[in-house]
Amino acid sequence: MRRQQGMVLDDRYVPYLQMASLYHLARLNDRWFRLDEALVSAFVKRWRPEMHTFHMPFGECMITLQDVAYQLGLPVDGRYVSSCLSEFHIYIEGGRPAWVWFEESLGVVPPPSQVQKYAVNCSWFQETFGECPEGADEDTVRRYARAYIMMLLGTQLFADLGLGLQDLRRSAGHWPRGYIPSSSEKGPRVQTWRLWIDRLQDREFIWMPYSSPDVLQVVHPEVLEPRHMVLWRSVTSLIYFAVIEWHQVDRVLPQFGGVQPRPQAALNIDFLMSKDGRGGDRWFPSHLQKWH
Repeated sequence: MRRQQGMVLDDRYVPYLQMASLYHLARLNDRWFRLDEALVSAFVKRWRPEMHTFHMPFGECMITLQDVAYQLGLPVDGRYVSSCLSEFHIYIEGGRPAWVWFEESLGVVPPPSQVQKYAVNCSWFQETFGECPEGADEDTVRRYARAYIMMLLGTQLFADLGLGLQDLRRSAGHWPRGYIPSSSEKGPRVQTWRLWIDRLQDREFIWMPYSSPDVLQVVHPEVLEPRHMVLWRSVTSLIYFAVIEWHQVDRVLPQFGGVQPRPQAALNIDFLMSKDGRGGDRWFPSHLQKWH
């Protein structure tokens, strides 16, 4: 997960960010975002991938769709966006090859040295679209806004080695599978956080962190609409291309102020994790239709 460096949040991008429901996320990235790598690493040690929950000394907790909505200001309902990484245009009526669509959207194609398969180096984006020129016409502003959105998705929501073309075509929430600090100097801090979590007791854990008025005052108002809130407790599949994970909030009802009965056995869909979306010609909305 990286902060979006080298690209200025221009006021002229705001209308496009609002249209894409990403303005709250952009402001978070530009002004408020801070990642405690050691703390994240300490929590990862308590993450159980077969249940998608954090096993704490006093029970289970997890990242929920409510967390995504409250903290990032992202809607959690609506139509999904999904596609293959290569040749997906042959599955869409009137579709075009990826690079043709890329040039039409951004007005330029990166040189081969800045491309790895279907991933574009972040440095190229920063150098090419770092700051929108003064007096730029609306078409130019729109292209720079698209590049900013692509960087926002690629560096904050879908962190990877580069920005794939699919970043312009998708919108979803995805939880980190694991995290390792980038520097060995963080080791002592990781140990400190692990010890603190080991000693954490039930009465010290805030099960409903969003119930206080001071938090509700800064929440993006759209996420409080009933159409979003009704999905926070839904047990459903979360889809990231071919990767499908199960959102099992029935295991963590205290997070929503509920009483936790003995949980049912976790649904094991590990066989879906082995499906690789990088390459091939499978159209995932059809190939995995049962889950989509």
